[in-house]
This record gives sequence, structure tokens and C-alpha cells, in this order.
Amino acid sequence: MRAGRNTIYFMTILLLVSTIFISGCTDNGIGEGRAVKSGDTVQVDYTAKFENGTVFDTSIEEVAKEAGIYDARREYIPLNFTVGSDQVIKGFDEGLIGMKKGEEKNLTIPPEKAYGEYNESWVQAVPLEELNMPEKPEVGQVYSSIYGGQFKVIAVNETHVTFDPNPELAGKTLVFDIKLVSIK
Repeated sequence: MRAGRNTIYFMTILLLVSTIFISGCTDNGIGEGRAVKSGDTVQVDYTAKFENGTVFDTSIEEVAKEAGIYDARREYIPLNFTVGSDQVIKGFDEGLIGMKKGEEKNLTIPPEKAYGEYNESWVQAVPLEELNMPEKPEVGQVYSSIYGGQFKVIAVNETHVTFDPNPELAGKTLVFDIKLVSIK
């Protein structure tokens, strides 16, 4: 009788262990089979390009050097953020949902899911006399408002300075090559 009980006990344990492995319950949420969902913290390697293929940003040092955008002061490491927390543009966030560790993907993100459409009505010419600045602004300079907004100088003449508060990437479709490095 004792041998029969041990056999039943052994078979029960074997059945339980088999069920756990088959169901994937051994994956503690960090394993290869887990897909990204909103609220997950992820690390992503990326290369950002314009539609014409010009690279404007990357987390990969070799790609930056190849594209001629390398900056020795920058640390080239995977981007770390929480999905769904508005830390990155909407299209990038949405493109990660469902990805698994090690997976690579190409995302084409339209302006409305990136930095928005370019708004010509936001561009303003301001008389120099109203600016109360010690020096005349130069094209390309960027100024910040007390509320954190940024305004780029796009034109200067003898009487006016023209400011453009549109984000630099507004109105552009962006292309990202991404690789999901980790999910936490």
C-alpha cells in the first residue's frame, strides 16, 4: 500500500510540475514570453529618422558615428521609460505595446502621434522695441518663456524679430527602428 501511495504522490507532483511548465507560469513577468503593456518600464534601443532616411537621433553609438551625428559628450544607452506615462511621443508609446524582449520593429509615426502639425498661426513678429533686450536676437537663437515654452528666432530685421514656438519636429512624419532591450 505504501508503494501505491508514493506512486500517486509522485504522479501528482509530476502532473503539477508539467502543468506549470506548459502554462508558462514559471515566467515571473520578466521572461522572454512577456509582452509590453501600459505601465511597464522598458529599455529600448532606437534609431530615429526622417522619411527620407536621414538619421537625426539614436541610442546606438555606432549608428550615430555612421550618420555623422555623434556627440562625445552624450552617453549612448537604451532609452528607459514607463509605457503610457507620456514620457515619449504617443506613436512611440503605442508601437511598443505587445512587443517582447529582443523583438525589433520599424515604426512610422505621423505628425499627429508625434509632435503635432506645424501651426503657421503661432509664428509671430514682435517689434524689437517691445522685447527690452540688451542685444538684438539672431536667427537660430532659442528663448524660453517663464512658462517653459520655447521660441526659436526665425527672422530678424531692423524693426522686428519673428519667433516660432512650434516644436522643431512639428509637421514631420518620423521613422523609428526600435529593439526592445528589457521589460520591468
